[in-house]
Amino acid sequence: MEISGLGPVTIDADSGDYVSAPLPVPVFGDAPCRFVVAGYGDDDAKADFETAIRAFLRLDESALTSASAPVFQYYLDARTEVGGDEDFVSVAGPDDVWSHVRPAGEVSVQREDAHGDQQVYVSVECECAWEPEHGLQVVFRRGSSVSKVGPFDSHLTNASAFDRADLADVVYHRFG
Repeated sequence: MEISGLGPVTIDADSGDYVSAPLPVPVFGDAPCRFVVAGYGDDDAKADFETAIRAFLRLDESALTSASAPVFQYYLDARTEVGGDEDFVSVAGPDDVWSHVRPAGEVSVQREDAHGDQQVYVSVECECAWEPEHGLQVVFRRGSSVSKVGPFDSHLTNASAFDRADLADVVYHRFG
């Protein structure tokens, strides 16, 4: 089977998700990542997935600029949690934050559940120097713009993660 934008995919026997071969992801400097597409087979609007995938693969590194300040705030919150640990990585500011982040190799594509906004989201789990345990999750609404960042929690929106409708358009919400 093929999914437009990804090419040939296989079905994961355990989850039923569609999985691609690793593809270069331009927004993360062409890092190779496999795509895992959840819910595509049963969805009546498959074109929404395909549109999100194509939009995401058209992004370059400049698409992360709008999320630099929220990701830096996540770094500051993590640093505060640790306290005055002198070995904690030093990030100079929002312009430096992405040099401490790299994708973990998998991109997830799925539709927000029935309690959410029903949009298709592209979620990337990343490794980051300041939070090796929880990493960094970067989510792109419809594959085209960063809509959520923070520790990896598998939620596609902060509204869903915190069960608060007022967080629908909030890119970063302090954890804990």
